[in-house]
Amino acid sequence: MMVLGKLFGRNKVKAISYEESKLLANDKNPKVRAKLAANPHAKPEVLYYLTEDKSSDVRKVVAKNENTPYQANNILAQDENDEVRSELARKICRLLPSLSGDEAGQVREQTIETLELLAADQLPAVRAIVSEALKESLEAPKHIILSLAKDAEEIVASPVLEYSPLLSEADLLEIIASGVATGSLPAIARRKNLAEDVTDAVAATLEVPAVAALLANKSARVREETLDQLISQAEGIETLHEPLVMRVDLSIRAMKRIAGFVASSLVDKLVEKNNLSKEVEKELKKQVKGKIDEANDLDLAESKEQEKKAEKLWSAGRLNEESLQEAVDKRQLDFVHMALCLMSGISVGKVRAILKSRNGKVVTALCWKAKLSMRMAIKMQKEIAHVSPRELVNARDGVEYPFSDKDMDWQLSFFADE
Repeated sequence: MMVLGKLFGRNKVKAISYEESKLLANDKNPKVRAKLAANPHAKPEVLYYLTEDKSSDVRKVVAKNENTPYQANNILAQDENDEVRSELARKICRLLPSLSGDEAGQVREQTIETLELLAADQLPAVRAIVSEALKESLEAPKHIILSLAKDAEEIVASPVLEYSPLLSEADLLEIIASGVATGSLPAIARRKNLAEDVTDAVAATLEVPAVAALLANKSARVREETLDQLISQAEGIETLHEPLVMRVDLSIRAMKRIAGFVASSLVDKLVEKNNLSKEVEKELKKQVKGKIDEANDLDLAESKEQEKKAEKLWSAGRLNEESLQEAVDKRQLDFVHMALCLMSGISVGKVRAILKSRNGKVVTALCWKAKLSMRMAIKMQKEIAHVSPRELVNARDGVEYPFSDKDMDWQLSFFADE
């Protein structure tokens, strides 16, 4: 009772002798051992001994104790229990900012050694704890931040990609070029004061969530020519319309282009947000009214004309890859849709659905069905279906379709007519 009183006193925790610690460390009650492990005055050798405790609850407390020696931390960093490693990760990240100055140099090195183990943990949740804790740190080791930024899991990579001040423009460009974790590219697009070269790289991916995040990022610096490209791409992607309208750096020319394809309610927002002159407002609204009044007749007539052109070429036996490529280059979508319908035997409605799916595999299967080259299939994925570069299906041996006929039939079965 006397020993327990020393350890668990109500007013404050007191230091205990090595002999008393040894007695408590071998107590049958795990709660007693856990309270010993929580004692800030516990001897380093006792805490080290408790890293091998059979109770994960005890080991968790050892992991939380800031006085646990680094050798014990390294053992706990490889503990079989996920919660033990998670608690250790929280502690190590909490301690890191205070480990500065010459006197703390050795301790910092030892702490970083543990941090490296945790940043490479097999469980994404543990790595995510490290990433979240270090995302705005200036004291974190650069190589650990880079490792987290290149992680294959979004929950690990995204925090540092969005916030870490240690990631340079060159780092971000290299990460984008080498491949970002699925779903993490928008995190880069949301970074404050994003440089023009990085915004160019994000825009070039054609990944819709990332482009939407980039457009919504008011501090991102976007070149005019890059914005022009985004406007062209956004025309057929409705989810990009509002982020585009809400950009603060739109020129009058850009506004006129945008007004030509967004909904009238978004044009009203465009006018209101930019405090445009009555003359410009009238011109934009006139453009919208003309678009609404003429769109149905004009679009229908143009659509029918393109479809008839494809049908005539088909009847004459002259509908081929060359004529299709010309239509792709001119963005004559109705011709492309009808041509693929005729060449593949799949209804035009299903062809449209496939191309809107942004699924590289099924678009490739459609081109295979239409007896097009794999080179054409890649062009169709990029320029018509706007498939994300990470989802792009490339050729086998430079020219061959990478899937078997059975696999491609299976892909098309999800869109085939009933």
